[in-house]
Amino acid sequence: MTLVLQILILAAGFVLLVKGSDFFVIGASGIAKEFGIPELVIGLTIVAMGTSAPEAAVSIAGVLRGSADISVGNILGSNIMNILVILGLSCAILPVAVSKSTIRYEIPFTVFVTVVLLLMGLDGNIGRIDGIILWVFFILYFAYLFYMVKKNPEEYQEEEIKELSVFRTVLLTVAGLVMVVFGSRFAVDSASEIARFFGMSERFIGLTIVALGTSLPELFTSVQAARHGSTDIAIGNIVGSNIFNILFVLGTSSIILSIPFAQAFVFDSFVALGACVLLFVCALPKRAIGRISGILMLLSYAAYFAFIAWQ
Repeated sequence: MTLVLQILILAAGFVLLVKGSDFFVIGASGIAKEFGIPELVIGLTIVAMGTSAPEAAVSIAGVLRGSADISVGNILGSNIMNILVILGLSCAILPVAVSKSTIRYEIPFTVFVTVVLLLMGLDGNIGRIDGIILWVFFILYFAYLFYMVKKNPEEYQEEEIKELSVFRTVLLTVAGLVMVVFGSRFAVDSASEIARFFGMSERFIGLTIVALGTSLPELFTSVQAARHGSTDIAIGNIVGSNIFNILFVLGTSSIILSIPFAQAFVFDSFVALGACVLLFVCALPKRAIGRISGILMLLSYAAYFAFIAWQ
């Protein structure tokens, strides 16, 4: 199959992933509302997981289809890109304010779960026991979110869920799931073919191209939020997504099937950890991340990309 066709399939896979996750969130939220589930609960579960749906689909598909390097690379690459590129770009547009709770609890927790991932991967495998441990932390994180929302409801305003007919909600949910499943399959298969064509590793493809494609929801949300002055949404979206990627996406993937963790990913894990620490250091002094910090993040990613490209 020609390279051009593989690139088109990869692009189609990303479109299906992004739009499919949107449809699924709208449909599933509508169904949940029909059953009387409070919008607060829907926002913290279905909607919050929506931006991580592409990473989840690609990572699970990668594990099932024997492309573990794409699966792990996708998660680590997305987390690195979320902070250094997406948040860096948002801060370069407009300084991003950071809430006290984000600095005190959420960013340190992101550092913690990244360290946990690094330690789990040192033996070359993330198994089912590791996945269960990640899910325990995921449940604890959710408990924290519910507590914070109940304590400060004005800081966690959720968008009002649109009223749709039952037929449309079911249709959107099913269509979204189908699109995500096929999109993940297209993305993993075409990314593997492109890597083989250019003689690149699946790790590199997962860390860069696939990570960028699955991070598009975070990119659109954060840049738009920054442009409209909703800077708290920009940082909350990034930090929350990184936690979800490790605890929910990798946790779920490793429970389904043990994931080989190549030695090269140890370096990428340290880079992901460094990005989290950089975020904390930039945010701590003034509870805000300015344009200079944003440019520093972008330059850091450029250096990281140059390094892995020339390995």
